[in-house]
Amino acid sequence: MVEGEEKKPKTPAQLKKDAAKAEKLTKFTEKQRKMAEQKALQATKPPEEKKEKKKAVKEVITYSANTQPGQKKDLSGPMPTVYSPRYVEAAWYQWWEREGFFKPEYGGRDVSKPNPKGNFTIVIPPPNVTGTLHLGHALATSVEDTVTRWNRMKGRTTLFNPGCDHAGIATQVVVEKRLKRERDLSRHDLGREKFIEEVWRWKNEKGDYIYDQLRTLGASVDWDRACFTMDPKMCRAVTEAFLRMHEKGTIYRSTRLVNWSCALRSAISDIEVDKKELPGRTMLPVPGYKDKIEFGVLVSFAYPVDGTDEEVVIATTRIETMLGDSAIAVHPKDDRYQHLIGKVCKHPFVERDLPIIADDFVDREFGTGAVKITPAHDHNDYEVGVRHNLPFITCIGDDGLMTDVCGQFAGLKRFDARKAVLDALKAKGLYRDMQDNPMIVPICSRSKDVIEPILKAQWYVKCDQMAKKAIDVVAKGSLKLIPDMHVATWNRWMEGSRWVVLFQYLPRICLLKEQCIAL
Repeated sequence: MVEGEEKKPKTPAQLKKDAAKAEKLTKFTEKQRKMAEQKALQATKPPEEKKEKKKAVKEVITYSANTQPGQKKDLSGPMPTVYSPRYVEAAWYQWWEREGFFKPEYGGRDVSKPNPKGNFTIVIPPPNVTGTLHLGHALATSVEDTVTRWNRMKGRTTLFNPGCDHAGIATQVVVEKRLKRERDLSRHDLGREKFIEEVWRWKNEKGDYIYDQLRTLGASVDWDRACFTMDPKMCRAVTEAFLRMHEKGTIYRSTRLVNWSCALRSAISDIEVDKKELPGRTMLPVPGYKDKIEFGVLVSFAYPVDGTDEEVVIATTRIETMLGDSAIAVHPKDDRYQHLIGKVCKHPFVERDLPIIADDFVDREFGTGAVKITPAHDHNDYEVGVRHNLPFITCIGDDGLMTDVCGQFAGLKRFDARKAVLDALKAKGLYRDMQDNPMIVPICSRSKDVIEPILKAQWYVKCDQMAKKAIDVVAKGSLKLIPDMHVATWNRWMEGSRWVVLFQYLPRICLLKEQCIAL
């Protein structure tokens, strides 16, 4: 307000607002005064003893009659007045087993002769021997058992076949950890045969517990036909199925990039790879390394162009794989590199020429617009290598060590080589830059190792014709998906099924095949 200027009178709205503020302040002051008085009063009172609330313990009614194992349950005593699962479920299952109620031969039936009422066979999806059953198993088994019992009541020759799965890599990891913990040994120290004996020992310990859980659930399975996927008859079935499918051309062998865990020294399936998103520079623990390893950075370095004073700057997140480079790719329409297409660069660490090639897959906006091509260690580069007939150079071995083609870096662990290559590039004056780079790192869900794409010969199953048949039966209505909103998902999955790595699924296929043949 300017000095000497009269203060303007407040409007009725402003006066009403001021009055409301004053009223609120009065109420708040009074509330604070009462709270202070209450607090002072509480301070003068002696502390009250807290009374502990006793929880009512419900009585668990159990079955206590003298029924011998395998004998029919004695129900002559008084029945409980309320429902008790412990009482109802006790003492029945052993009698069911002894009487053979769950066998397809029950009642003297000859299973080799056709039953006019039909047959019904279902194989319990074999739970992994690595653990114990969970709620999902309980739900699935209950549904399967209900369907089985309904078919048995219809007079059909019925078999609900139990079993458990050796779980391949999962079991290997668990058994290896126990060996290390109890005997400070690896599977390589034991050798193949001794290690398989350890797997069987684990199965005998854990498999029985899983079967006891299925008995507790009351599953009406035929225990005389229980299967383990490493049983001799399963192995024979796998061999037979393999030969038949190979003769038909369904199974074939091909050398492709696989997800390789150096810690497990094994290929793993796509569903066992976790995608870890990084916002930028991140230090991650890797099995076999004392210190954490840096990821989420984009390193730029230069390849000198042979016979000129020019250079091509490459950006990569895996600098150690430059030891397996076989070419440099640029986009055919990138004006920056048009004059270099067809020329070669000299590799700074090994005797190798790297041709500069043009390929549409190159993203001109990423990094410098020029990319190193390592066909034996990158899925995109693999396709480029096939298109341009480039050499496939394996620079990282199964054990995670740099191979003999890596010159001075041969024998180094892959992430130790990362630092060593970076230092060597700096020493040669070829290092250019390092930037944060959001990226996805593939992690093995079992070993927590960083997945390394490695070129391996594997057995594959052709899925295109199988997928076409699966799409057709749904389209014709022979197979109904409920609700039908899942048809689109079904078709999308089937249309993308060209092939699948064989080793993961064949034992499960043969478990079903073996029991169908047996029945």
